[in-house]
Amino acid sequence: MTRANREDDNDRRIMAVLAANARQPTVAIAKKLGLPRTTVHERIERLERNGTITGYRAVFASPAVGQQLEATLLLSIRQRRQSEVVRRLESLPEVRSCASVSGAFDLMLVVEAPLSEDLDAVIDEITSLEAVERCMTLIVLAKKFTRGD
Repeated sequence: MTRANREDDNDRRIMAVLAANARQPTVAIAKKLGLPRTTVHERIERLERNGTITGYRAVFASPAVGQQLEATLLLSIRQRRQSEVVRRLESLPEVRSCASVSGAFDLMLVVEAPLSEDLDAVIDEITSLEAVERCMTLIVLAKKFTRGD
C-alpha cells in the first residue's frame, strides 16, 4: 500500500490547514476541524514519521528579502548523462528545484536570482555543461497565485 493510500480525509484536512499556516497550534487546528487535539497531534506526528510531511519552512514576502527573478528551464540531456547533470545542478544554489519530466525535454528546473545578470550567468553555466544538449528558458513575469508548499 502506498503512503498516499494510507491517508484519509482527516489527514488531508490537517495537511490543508498546515499548508495554509504551519505555525498554528495543534489546539487551533483541532478546533477548526472539529477533532480532538490529541488526534490532530498524533496524526501530524505520524505524517512526519512516514515522510508525508517532510518539513516546515518560512515563506517571505519578496520585499523582505529582495526581489528575486525566477525562470523555468527545460533541458534536454545526452543519453545516460542525467545523473551527472543533476549532481552538478545540486551544487548551484540558484537552482531551487529539479524534476525529471516526460516529453521533448528531460529535466525541468526552477532557477532564482536577484538580478537579471545573475540569472543570465547561472543559465550560461547550466547550458555550458557538456551533457546539456538544449535549453528552453521561460522567465516568470508575474505569479498569479502560489499555493503553500
